[in-house]
Amino acid sequence: MIPEFIDTWQMSEPGKLARTRIPMPALQAGDVVVEIKGCGVCHTDLSYFYMGVPTVQKPPLSLGHEISGVVIGGQAGLIGKEVIIPAVLPCGECDLCQGGRGNRCLAQKMPGNSMGIYGGFSSHIVVQSKFLCLVENRKDIPLEHLAVIADAVTTPYQAAVRAKLGAGDLVVVVGAAGGVGSFMVQVAKGMGARLVVGIDVNAEKLQKMESFGADATLNPRGLSSKELKEQFKAIAKAAGVSSNTGWKIFECTGTKSGQESALSLLSFVGMLVVVGYGTDETSYMLSKLMAFDAEIIGTWGCTPDKYPAVLEMCLDGRIQLAPFVETRPMSQIEQVFDQAHHGQLKRRVILTPDFN
Repeated sequence: MIPEFIDTWQMSEPGKLARTRIPMPALQAGDVVVEIKGCGVCHTDLSYFYMGVPTVQKPPLSLGHEISGVVIGGQAGLIGKEVIIPAVLPCGECDLCQGGRGNRCLAQKMPGNSMGIYGGFSSHIVVQSKFLCLVENRKDIPLEHLAVIADAVTTPYQAAVRAKLGAGDLVVVVGAAGGVGSFMVQVAKGMGARLVVGIDVNAEKLQKMESFGADATLNPRGLSSKELKEQFKAIAKAAGVSSNTGWKIFECTGTKSGQESALSLLSFVGMLVVVGYGTDETSYMLSKLMAFDAEIIGTWGCTPDKYPAVLEMCLDGRIQLAPFVETRPMSQIEQVFDQAHHGQLKRRVILTPDFN
């Protein structure tokens, strides 16, 4: 039965959360109601909440865009189906969508930002059924864990596709121990990268990545650019590969220091893919791109059509979720936001609704 109201945690204004109840919207053609089982806490949510990054829908609104759940209303054939709701919902009709770049559709909708007041830190959400990623035979993986596919895992996958990453590639992941970077490492290895070098300042979490796809790790804390490159050169030499040709570098931190590390390693016929978001400016001599015949590209979100492939990588074990996530009751949202903002979380938190 479809409830009359949605229980939710709304951002009443940046820096303030309030538990409230809002009316269930009237269903339009193609709509389904999803009972939310889990919603991941993303750095993007923190940017809206703490850093004043503007949302398309002005507050009050419910944040949260990494959502998994069960269909309870709408199309009869989908009732009872377990689903993941993509974080980016393109229009499918504009030139960008028609040209295969729907992930950057300018008319896209995003739960917790531009889909009205509705987001994932809620009991339910209404979404168009055509966007859903159906979950079949998830084995022993909790449905709530699959919520992080809707950004933390699919965003790295889109970045890998954008970079044309394939078997035998040489890969660097800057921010390899972070919420997105840890999955970027796994995606790269799962797609056949020959050598994946993880770079991060968190020594404990970086060492962990050696068991999840990182062939070598490098902690840049306290290192000059020259010293970083020397250590990277030693890693490449030990692996029997060149340190200055053909590397695909994924910058996942969005920080100035991370971007500077990534730029320092960009060399001949290399590629830097900007995955992480930050507000600091970084300087770079663009003529180096000409001299190196190199590329710097950005990537945004992931189109819904790629979700089944990413889900399959999670189900077959190429991407491990459990070691990198934890669940907490949604009533702890304020505490979790604060801990995430101050870098006190060791895993990506998935909030599970507990409004009863």
